[in-house]
Amino acid sequence: MSTLRNKVQLIGNLGNDPEIVNLESGKKLAKFSIATNETYKNNNGERVTDTQWHNVVAWGKTAEIVENYVSKGKEIAIEGKLTSRSYETKQGEKRYFTEILCSELLMLSK
Repeated sequence: MSTLRNKVQLIGNLGNDPEIVNLESGKKLAKFSIATNETYKNNNGERVTDTQWHNVVAWGKTAEIVENYVSKGKEIAIEGKLTSRSYETKQGEKRYFTEILCSELLMLSK
């Protein structure tokens, strides 16, 4: 049960082409966002689609797969964990950012 403490599984579509960063250390980083859709009926019986956007990062071999095979609009399944970080803007404001650290990726689009 301890492996379920911080685990995320999502299926969604990429909103844009991934951003690939090659670090000086030789490591590769891929940043991208995916949209998940949930459909329900509101109080008036109308069908409503709720879209949520999720920021995802992938490192190493997973980032290489993203770079070579994943692009805007493609449907993918990811598994990973939630991570949070913060940074300070030039104006001195503290900003917080939550993203999914992708450990597994499955391409669903052809």
